[in-house]
Amino acid sequence: MSSFDNFWAVYSNLILSLGINSLLALSIWLTLACGMLAIANAAFMGIGAYTASILTMNYGVPFPVAIAGGMAAPALVAFIMGKPTLRLSGVYLAMATLAFGEVVRIAILNAESLTGGALGLNGIPQSTQWWHVLLALVLVLLVLWRVRRSKVGRAFEAIKEDETAAGLMGIDVAAHKMLAFVLGGAIAGLAGTLNAHLTFFIGPGEYGFNRAVDILTMTILGGINGLTGPVLGAVILTILPEALRGLAGFRLVINGLILVLIVLFLPKGIWDPVRLRQWFGRKGDAA
Repeated sequence: MSSFDNFWAVYSNLILSLGINSLLALSIWLTLACGMLAIANAAFMGIGAYTASILTMNYGVPFPVAIAGGMAAPALVAFIMGKPTLRLSGVYLAMATLAFGEVVRIAILNAESLTGGALGLNGIPQSTQWWHVLLALVLVLLVLWRVRRSKVGRAFEAIKEDETAAGLMGIDVAAHKMLAFVLGGAIAGLAGTLNAHLTFFIGPGEYGFNRAVDILTMTILGGINGLTGPVLGAVILTILPEALRGLAGFRLVINGLILVLIVLFLPKGIWDPVRLRQWFGRKGDAA
């Protein structure tokens, strides 16, 4: 038992980060599954983290209430922001949401009395336990699995394939896009809340461009053809920096290289059920 305690003391944060990063990857998977390249999830994570941290530190609210607030705040911001922004598509939507992330970061820097500015917030209660992360991940996976198999999920798929054709079939494209955007923001806020109450400290630099690229890389690496892909990508890219600790300074270079290789050789990500069935089918025929 002592050996497990020692292992958990050393690697507990890394293991819990696997679950938190999986939530982040699933949050952007939701928008990608609806055909939207929106890169605001790092900003939503920051909004959720700061909202929940301020609630627990300044107002002493219970952790479950802080979690609810950390999910509701980015969801509300996503709804307000999505009204004008989701009319855009492709690279224009990516640029708009990326700019929104910078606006959030600068707002956090300037609101020193509330957010601590560049110094961030320190001394956040360590309320996140392993079962919080596990329960959150399981519930999010169940909800997204149900959504994917529902009429809403089929509408997402139709919009991703051809937005114009989906509209002609009677699908409310704007409403479904807004749903994916808001739900993705809430999941990112949940991840931010759990992370903030795990690490004691948060700062504006944690929710900028680098984090946005990390989240996108996780999802594209794993693949967007199922819920397994984002989780797999999050696990790989969370463990990789730890395994290559000496190359930590080149993390963005490694992420960029991974993206290039995936686009060239595995355009649908590592988890591609069709490709895997074909591969195993050839193996079976050869046997």
